[in-house]
Parts: sequence; structure tokens; C-alpha cells
Amino acid sequence: MGDAYVGARTPRREDTRLLTGKGKYVGTVRLPGTAHAHVVRSPIAHGRLLGCDTKAVRALDGVLDVITPADAPDLRLPCVSLAPGQALTSYRVLDDEIRYAGQPLAVIVASTPEAARDAADLIDLELDELPAVVGAERALAAGAPLLYPELGTNTLTEFTLGDADCAAAVAGAEHVVEMTFTMGRCSPHPIEPRGVVASYDGDELTLYISSQAPHHVREHLADAFGLLHDQVRVISRDTGGGFGAKEHVYPDEALVCLAARRLGRPVSWSESPGDRLTATLPARAAVHRGRLALDGDGRFVALDVDVIGDLGAHPSNSGAATFAVTATLMPGPYRFDRVAVRVRGVATNTTPAGSYRGFGQPEATLTRERLIDEAARRLGFDRIELRLRNMLRPDELPYTTRVYQRYDSGDYPLALRTLRDLVRPVEKDDGRRRGIGYSCHTESTGMGPSMELKDASIQSGGYESAVLRMEQDASVVVSAGVVSIGQGIETTLAQLAADRVGVPIDRVRVVLGDTAATPYSSMGSIASRSLPVSGGALTQAADRLRGKLVAIAAHRLEAAPADLELVEGAIRVKGDPRASVPLRELATSAWRGWDLPDGVTPGLEERVSYDPAAYTFAYGAHAAAVAVDPETGAVELEGYWVVNDSGVLVNPAVVEGQIRGAVAQGIGQALTEEIVYTADGQAFADYLLPTAREVPDIEVVTLQTPSPVTPGGMKGCGESGTIGPPAAIANAVAAALPEIAERVTDVPLTPAAVWSLLRV
Repeated sequence: MGDAYVGARTPRREDTRLLTGKGKYVGTVRLPGTAHAHVVRSPIAHGRLLGCDTKAVRALDGVLDVITPADAPDLRLPCVSLAPGQALTSYRVLDDEIRYAGQPLAVIVASTPEAARDAADLIDLELDELPAVVGAERALAAGAPLLYPELGTNTLTEFTLGDADCAAAVAGAEHVVEMTFTMGRCSPHPIEPRGVVASYDGDELTLYISSQAPHHVREHLADAFGLLHDQVRVISRDTGGGFGAKEHVYPDEALVCLAARRLGRPVSWSESPGDRLTATLPARAAVHRGRLALDGDGRFVALDVDVIGDLGAHPSNSGAATFAVTATLMPGPYRFDRVAVRVRGVATNTTPAGSYRGFGQPEATLTRERLIDEAARRLGFDRIELRLRNMLRPDELPYTTRVYQRYDSGDYPLALRTLRDLVRPVEKDDGRRRGIGYSCHTESTGMGPSMELKDASIQSGGYESAVLRMEQDASVVVSAGVVSIGQGIETTLAQLAADRVGVPIDRVRVVLGDTAATPYSSMGSIASRSLPVSGGALTQAADRLRGKLVAIAAHRLEAAPADLELVEGAIRVKGDPRASVPLRELATSAWRGWDLPDGVTPGLEERVSYDPAAYTFAYGAHAAAVAVDPETGAVELEGYWVVNDSGVLVNPAVVEGQIRGAVAQGIGQALTEEIVYTADGQAFADYLLPTAREVPDIEVVTLQTPSPVTPGGMKGCGESGTIGPPAAIANAVAAALPEIAERVTDVPLTPAAVWSLLRV
């Protein structure tokens, strides 16, 4: 195989339609007779809905239906990731027990979007407001309002991973650095809002949705409505960003399906910008109390962390899994004698927490890397040398950490040394204080081993299937259950198929995003798994298809398969180009059942399900250069550098783009983004995404250490860029302002936050 495409910077094939206005988003779906839905949301964070008077609404021209909790008493959605001791395993789509502002309370359906929105102002909600609790630590306090009085606590899950004797190791260590970190709540904020168009013909429910996991949506909706799975079709062609926010079906989306079933006509809904901060699940909010123990030589003895995670109003589809991942990635690329992470998931009167790109890993990295930098500062060690002293070497891999993760391959010290050589300090005399910060991480990718998911109480399989077919004209069709969410998967799957089968890439078509036309995918495009898992399945399917082609050609040419090669659209005998059969002729014969060797069936179609034997672990090292204005607290990012290893790179340009975009999101978490609530649970409308001013040029260098797990050697890269920035930027601010370094613990580091630290 010549690998003409794997490793090439092949232009993304999806960009042509996306950049010319031909993208197939939910907003472009137009079905005859479509009605429009508006979701009425709770104005209070805690209380009860005592009554819902809809008479005035129903009397309005254009109003077609009003749905209240009484109309859907048994409509529920499941929690997929179940934490130890989690009593709440599903939740009502419309609930008259109110636990967060923005909770759906009713749906109005009308002939136009404007009529539905106007009608919402006339619905009469009788509310009994109760005291709210905001913030996980407040929810743990004695006397805090209880969201579920029947449970007697706001702690919905509690568990510990790692070594039972970790605290003793900390107590006996020569040096201990102890710090408490607070991470603000962030919104994934994809550019395309959530939206659905649902239609029901009396037998089949068809849903157009902006989703990362259409098969996941299909099974949950079928179960919720008591339909056969074959009666639900979910279509998600182009998804304008997901970032974890669209990995499951939401209550408001299920309600649109209910409306379509009740009316017998299509119903459309799109999340309004004003609802996004309270309706789309946020993430990141947590408090970490961490202790790093070292001996006199700077060797890491133990890492002990207490994670208090804010679950919001109830466990979502992903539940406390974010905090569990924080625990499992807490050691990063280092050696520790002992590690323990206690996790508590706490209910608060805020929007339920969900998935966001990075999924708990930026939080773990911030805690660990700030502790390391502070240890270096207090003990007089060089911060890079301290890391290198404790970093796992390539010859130690594969390596199982103290919290059960088996790192597969890599050269962690090389990444950090390469990064050190890239960094260029900025030297200006403008009254600002400057510093450079570093962070290193490992990244869990290729989420998959199905039995490991079962053992972790995740109600999902982790395998992916690929169907690969060569048509009679020797063109190739790839069908996979993952979806296109902006990550370039349509291009990279085509590159894999073209290389492994041996056809030009323009002869490869990729079919994604339709449950009626693609193989089942329980999880879809989440967790940096699309290419390592779906691509792994495709790699195996392509090898089988090519093997079948060679076997048929060997029979036709009366040659041994080992003596054949595929060159320029034909299979020929090596060294004798006249003894050849064109691929088109072979494909036509195969589909007609002509001239096949014994035991070979007609057709050229291979279906492979690939269930990974293990996770794969990418890794990276980040550095940030900042300038801090001590008069205002403003932090300017003047330079950013990344060294990343995601195994074999099918398309380096796609990987670099993924990293840069993810770094921008990490910069937002570090400097500007936070959903802030009032004491009574109301979210402030201001949410500051980073702009071009906050995001500098990002220099990316990639290493390639093949994964021994994945067919093809790929690892995931989708989340890599989000993991390092909060830690690198916080370390840079601490380096610039050593007088407050031990108090640089919370993100975002807004001007007000930094200014306050300087004046304490």
C-alpha cells in the first residue's frame, strides 16, 4: 500500500458545501405543513408548579396545541452514566417539581414561530417558590435546602478511586503543597443552536436533529414513547458544532416529538439565544482540594485530591462521569507512589451539568499542574526539570496508573523538551508584568471497550461498525454510525478507505448521520473516539475488501495472491503489467457472481464491528506567555505553543485545526467564560466568549507515536487542545505575579479576579 492519502493534508471535502451555504443543518429542513414550538421555562430556580392555566393561550389564533406536565406524566429520559449509589436513574421531561430556572414547564405549538412565542406570554403559571441553593459547597452545608428531601442529602454520589493509604503517604512526606481550586461553570456554546424538526405519520417518527449521536437519540426516544426502535428514524446530516452539548436527547427535543405525534404534522423548534445558558447543559463547575507530597529530592510521593462536583438540578445523561474522568486522569504523565481521588456529585438549583469538550480533563490538569508549579516555587526547583524528573519514560509504557488507566504509548519527556525549545519570551517595557506557564497532560481517547463501560455502569456499548462497499463501477461507499460535527471525519474516513482499498479518494463517498442508512453506533461522535474507533472498524473492513479483491483476481490470473499488486485501478502480477484485471471488471464480476473462486460469495461489501481492547491515550505539553496589567488585572495572552501526540495522523491539517480551535475554548475557560448565578439561582445574561483579541497565534508541533491498540495506530485529538490552557495560563499568571502565586487557584482569571488578588 502506498499510503497516498493517510498522512496527507487533504482538503476537507465537507468544507465546499459548508462554506457555500449548502450545509444540511436542521434550520434548512422545510417540511410541508410544519408547525412551530416554543418552550415555556421556569422563571424560578426552586419550587413547585401548582397550576398551569392555558385558556387564554388556546383562544389565540394560530395556536394549535399546549402541552403541560399533566399531558406527559410518564415521559422520561434515562441517565446513561450511573455513578456508585446514584438513586436517580431517569428524569421527567416535564416536571412540576422545579429545580432550576429554565426548566421546561410547557410547550406551545402554533402555526408560526412568532405566534408560539407571543402565546407564551399569556400562559398563567401558579408557582410556589422555595429557597434555592447555588454552589456545590453551599449545597453540602448543614441546613442547605434539599432538592430531593426524600434522599435526605444533596450528595447524589460519593466514591473514591486509588490508594486507601494515600493520606498516610501524604502525612509521612517531607514536603506537602496544599491548595484549593475552583472552576467556573462553562457553556459549550456551539455555533449552531440545538434544534429539531419532528414528523409522525402514524407509524414512523422521523426526527431531524443537530446531534452528535443520532442512534443514541433514536433508542431513547423509542423507549420514551413506547415505539419499536425501527419506528424511529433520526437524521443528523451536518451538525454545526457539538462540543459534548449534543451527545444526547434533551427534554425540550423530546417534547417537540410529542407535539408532532399529538398533531399529526411536522413540528419545528430551535433553541433561542436567550435560553442557551439555562437550557443547554453546561459543565466544568467543581471545587478541588488537592495535596501534592514530595520527598527531599523532588520526587512525587503522593497526590490526594477531593473533588466536589456540581451536578446541577439532577444527574444528566452523563451524570457524574465528568468528575470520574477528572479522577482517572488526575496523575497525568507522571509517576506517583500513591494517588487517591475522592469524588462527590452534589445537586444544586442550577441547570443540570453535562458534557463539554475535555470532559473533566482540563479540571484535573489545572489542579495537578498548579500544584507542581507551586511546589517548584516553594522548594526552589526548576519547574520543567521537576516535571521531567517525575515523568514516565517511553520504556515504562504501557503503564497502569494508580487510578487504573493503562497508558499505551508515547514519549512524554520529548513533548516537554520540544515545547521548551519552542517558547520565545516576550520582552517589552510597558509597565506590565510578564510570565510563561507550562502544563502537561495525558488524554483519554477512543472511548470504547464495551465490557469496561458495563463494569463502569455506563448503559452503552463502545464498539463502532463500518460498512464498506465497492460498487460495480469500482467506486467505494463508506457508511459509519459516527457523525460530522466539524471534526473532519467525512474527509479522514475517505482517506483511510482510499488508502486501504487502493482507489482514488474522489471515488470514495462517505455516508453519515442517518439511522436508516448507517450502522448502529451507541455513542456516536463523542470522547475523541470517531477516528480511533470508527476508523479502526473501517481499517479492518478495507483490509477485508481488498483481500477479497485480490483473491478474485488471483483466481482469474491463476497467480498466488502474494504475487499481485494493486496499481492504477487494476490488480496485476508484480513485474508483469500485462497480466492484470481492472478493478471495475473485478467489481462487476463479483456483483454478478461470475468467475469466483470456491468459497467466495458474490458481492463486494464488508461490515466490521470493532470493539477496542482498551482506551488509547494521547498526550501533550502546552505553554502560554502572558502580560498582566497590575493596575487593572487584565491578562493578555501574547503567545501560545502546543506539542501534541495523537498517534498516526491521518490528516495533519485536520489535527492542527482541531487543536487550535480547542485551545481557543480552553483560553475562554481560563480567562473569560463563566455562567454566574445570583443567590436565588438566576443566571446572568453576560457570557464572554474569547475573541480574536484574546486568542493569539497558536504554534502547534505534532509528534506521532502509533497506538498499539488501534488498527492503523490512530489516537483521538478532538479534545486535546482544551486540556492544557487553563493550567498553562494560570501558571503563567502565577509566574508573572509571584507575590500572589499561591492564590492563583480559580478560573476564569478575569481582570476583576486578578485585581482582587493583587489587593488582598
